[in-house]
Formats: sequence, C-alpha cells, structure tokens
Amino acid sequence: MSSRLPIRGAALRRPPTLLFFGAHPQPPHARRRPQLPTTSSLLQPQRRAATTSVKGWSTAPPRSKHRRFNQPNAGLPALTTGPAAALERRENTTPLRTGVLAVKKGMTSVFVGKTRVPCTVLQLDQVQVVANKTRDKHGYWAVQVGAGTRPARNVTSPLLGYYEAKGVAPKSELAEFYVRSHEGLLPVGVQLLPDWFQQGQYVDVRARSRGMGFAGGMKRHGFAGQEASHGNSKNHRTIGTTGPSQGSGSRVMPGKKMPGRMGGVWATVQNLKVLRVDNELGIVLVSGAVPGPTDCTVKLQDSKKRKAPALPYRQKVFQQLLDRHPGAAEALQMARERHLEMKQRRRQHVDGELTRGPAVQESKEETATA
Repeated sequence: MSSRLPIRGAALRRPPTLLFFGAHPQPPHARRRPQLPTTSSLLQPQRRAATTSVKGWSTAPPRSKHRRFNQPNAGLPALTTGPAAALERRENTTPLRTGVLAVKKGMTSVFVGKTRVPCTVLQLDQVQVVANKTRDKHGYWAVQVGAGTRPARNVTSPLLGYYEAKGVAPKSELAEFYVRSHEGLLPVGVQLLPDWFQQGQYVDVRARSRGMGFAGGMKRHGFAGQEASHGNSKNHRTIGTTGPSQGSGSRVMPGKKMPGRMGGVWATVQNLKVLRVDNELGIVLVSGAVPGPTDCTVKLQDSKKRKAPALPYRQKVFQQLLDRHPGAAEALQMARERHLEMKQRRRQHVDGELTRGPAVQESKEETATA
C-alpha cells in the first residue's frame, strides 16, 4: 500500500501552537502577516547587532581610545614619526652638558655632618673631547669623549687616522653623551677634570653590571621554589612548568623567565649625590653604590630628573676649560692639515711599492736566466 501524498499547501500552514506548562497560546488577532521591505528601507543603512565569536572578536564599532598619557594639557608635543619630533620629546630629559668616562676604584665612606654615608670612588683618566655630533650632519647633538690610553700597535689603521685628524692620542674607551642643543658642545681636544661636576649636585651613573655566570631561576629572577616535602622529589629549586597549554597553545611564550646568563648588562643608577671633587687625585666621590666590578668603566653625567648646576657655575667651568686649553680650534685645524699631508704621503708610498714590485720581479727573473 502506497503512502499518502502530502496535502497541497500543508508546508505553508502554521504548525499548531504547543501548550507548555505556564505558557498561553498566541491570540488570533496578534498573528500578523510578515511585511515586505519597502524601497526606502532598503536604501537606508542597516545596523548590525554586536556579536561575539568564540575567539573573542567582536563586530561592534571600536571605542574611542583613551588619552591618559598624551593629554593636551600635559605639555607634551604632538606625536609624529619624524626625528625632529623625537628630539623634541626628549628635550626635557636630555642633559645640558656632556658627561665623562670614569673608572670605578671601589667603595668607602665619608661623614656628612654626623652621618656616615657610603660612597663610590670614581677616577678620571685623561678624559678628552674627541668629536662633536651636530644636528645637521648626524641628526642629533652629542659629544664624543675618550678616556685612558692605548698603544698604537693595538689600534686599527682607520682608527689611528681618526685620532690623527683630531690631534688626540689613541684612547682605550670611547663614548657619546647626548646634549640638549649646540650650547652643550665643547672644543675638540680639551680635557675634562673632576671639577666639571659641582659638589652637591646629582648625577646618573651607567655601567655594565657584574657578570655572575649561569644562574637558576631562584637566583636570577627571585622565584620562590617548590615544596620541600609532600611528594616533591629532587625538584626543590626548579622553576616548574614553562609552557602551559591552557592559554598559550602548548608552547613557551617569548620572554619567559628561565635560568640563564645573569649580569653583564647595562644598568643605570640615578640621582646619586656628588660628595667630593678632587682635581689633584682626579677622583669624584658619589653617594651609594655603582653598578659594575672594580676597575670597570662607567659613564657619569648630570642627572635627568634633577636640576643641573646653576648657570653661573656652568659658565664658570666652561671659561676655566677654555683658559686651560687656549688655541684649541687652531690646534684642531693644524691636526687636520697634518693628517691630510700624512695621508697623501702614505698613499704615494703605497703606490710606489705597487709600481716597484713588478720591476723588481722582472730584474730577478733576468738575473736568474743570465
């Protein structure tokens, strides 16, 4: 017996209303036929409801970002992508004067009144200005400073020519110190003494920290370690899991704190007070500890977060610097001329050796054949 055919139009009929506990059927007068969209409604933009997918992405319009750190009344310049804007943003935190290179000699203590203050001894060893970096040529204002001495046999030829053009003996250390404007530049060849800093001012000290070799997580990052008992077997100082699968996708996230090489990185200590200045011994005493081992080279410069020495003191020190090195500009010009002359001689000597080489070889061959 064949099955009955469906009644025509049965698919268009509304299914009967099911009665649930606490529910009431919809009255006949509330049933309305669906209205077709008009032409005007089709032309108007339709608003989509904010939906959230499984991964957390939303189709809602983006909210306006807050301006907590870049408010107009904070005195900050407008953010742009040019180098001039970057220099303008760093203008307030760039020191007015250049810094010096010093050698850490150790720690001691001095009495300030009745208070015993620990301090670090920093010694200046033939600190000279080697070059100036200008905004037009290099893109920023800076002073290149050299310290110490190095034998000429341990210096490469290009660097020897660089020192020769400046009229300065080869240095063991070179460093640049940013300054705020052209007013912070100094004549090339002048020597900076400890009285460059004023007693009582604040300075920032930067150096490479003391290397400690390969260290574990507890020593390197201060991890608490694991339990001492209750089933823990020989895992008391381990760091535990490194790649959880719940939120990181069964992998180790970049930057995970793990055992590794500890120390030997650049570290800065700010706002150290200058306690003593001695030109005869060539030392500067600063309060507190300084990063780095003994006999390491440190960078010493005016503090960024404190006021620089007063303008009369800065003018006085600059004038003393010029008085100690009269004719610095003339000496630099003479060194440049001497460098060009020596460079031309060396080039002629090399060309003569190259041209004389084949002639000597030919004469040797003629002598051998004869």
